[in-house]
Amino acid sequence: MTENISKTRKIRDLILNLLMVLSAGMICCLLLGLIGYILYRGIPYVSWMLVSTKPSLLRGTVGILPNILNTLYMIVITLVIVLPIGVGAAIYLNEYAKNKKIVRIIELATETLAGIPSILYGLVGMLVFVQFFSLGTSLMAGALTLVIMTLPTIIRTTQESLKTVPRAYREGALGLGAGKWYMIRTVVLPCVIDGIVTGCILAVGRVVGESAALLFTAGMANELLSVPEALQPGNAGSTLTVALYMYAKERGQFDIAFAIAAILLILTFLINMSAKAAARKLRK
Repeated sequence: MTENISKTRKIRDLILNLLMVLSAGMICCLLLGLIGYILYRGIPYVSWMLVSTKPSLLRGTVGILPNILNTLYMIVITLVIVLPIGVGAAIYLNEYAKNKKIVRIIELATETLAGIPSILYGLVGMLVFVQFFSLGTSLMAGALTLVIMTLPTIIRTTQESLKTVPRAYREGALGLGAGKWYMIRTVVLPCVIDGIVTGCILAVGRVVGESAALLFTAGMANELLSVPEALQPGNAGSTLTVALYMYAKERGQFDIAFAIAAILLILTFLINMSAKAAARKLRK
């Protein structure tokens, strides 16, 4: 009887392992197939002229340099604003807040905000930043809208990372005479660098891939903007995803759209690798 049960259990475990391997293989094949198809369709149309010029109807050229710069501006502005706020909020909720009921309410609110469709953020951003604060359709209005969108992600990932730090680390530092903020800065935060970097990568992924909210707030202009101009109200600019939408949906130029998609994949990969390299250096 025991041998039959053991054999049945082994067969069941084998079937479950095969199903898990099959599921993982299907996901990997789907991901590789998607990336391979985009690169296959887009790489042949990626050229130096495409990435180093701006579009011109008079000269009949197609360039995405303004879109690349606007995407980088959007990433930097968003992270500079959202990282201190998000990490600071997570530290307060996990280390300083005493009322656990309020903490649970805030956690529920952040989880709810993370699931709201981006088009609603775009409408709110248009009403609040574009009209109420008179920023106009600009990169700054788009970046502030993305700050609200990515803030829940930064807070939750950092907070969950803080919860994984053993309590003995905190008690040991406090027992040696360290102040609470000194303990957090020198003991706790170095242990959660990976979680903060993960939140940054998720935030960058949402910033790079967002188009619906930016159509309402950042606009569709293709002018080259310097850093001071990008920070000024009223200077609109389209990112790579907005440009991809325009070339694919409005103009029907799918070759250029696939080229932009390939550049987006490469740009996202480079940003993720840079973030992980920075995390390794900070950890040391």
